[in-house]
Amino acid sequence: MSETTNVKEVKIATADPSAIGLFGLAIVTLVASTQKLGWTDGLGLVIPWAIFLGGLAQLYASMLDAKHNNTFGTTAFGAYGFFWLGVAMSWFMQAGVFGDKFVIDGNQMGVMYVGYLILSIFLTIGALETNKVLFFIFFLIDFLFIGLAFSAFGIMEHGMHLLAAWAELFIAILSLYGAGANVLNKHFGFAFLPIGKPFGIIKKPSAKAATKTSRA
Repeated sequence: MSETTNVKEVKIATADPSAIGLFGLAIVTLVASTQKLGWTDGLGLVIPWAIFLGGLAQLYASMLDAKHNNTFGTTAFGAYGFFWLGVAMSWFMQAGVFGDKFVIDGNQMGVMYVGYLILSIFLTIGALETNKVLFFIFFLIDFLFIGLAFSAFGIMEHGMHLLAAWAELFIAILSLYGAGANVLNKHFGFAFLPIGKPFGIIKKPSAKAATKTSRA
């Protein structure tokens, strides 16, 4: 006698988390850029936005994207969410919150920025086939990490600091637009605000081409 096993798949619908993730990125970069540009003073009130918007909001978006099986969004929001939590922790250490026993080496921050730059370049390539708003956000993030890395290493420090500051400001502006467009486009059910089609540069090779490549 054969046994029959019935398997039921339960799918839980979750909203697209891109808007809240982009909003979190927008607010923290907006506040941080004004501090870098000298429009506001101190890091005391940058830290809360780094933790709650830059960190937790993007991590929340990352977890929801994981439920969507979206590797790109999970990695991007997760990586940048942890970045802002790490930066907030480094600011606490520099302020002596945990005592004066820690040795602060700016070059270590520079090495971390280089690592994030490499990841961001990969994500920028991936963003070519998402939409143009997201691509230019990642493009500017590349310049943000270039400026931060060079500044941390003491190379053209003032100029690189300004490069990072302006890149961060434009990241904030584009991210605010991207968040708003995502909300309204989903809400109305059509492209109320344009975000730009994918560039169409990277295309999946045909089965025949893939077979030739594997044989070679």
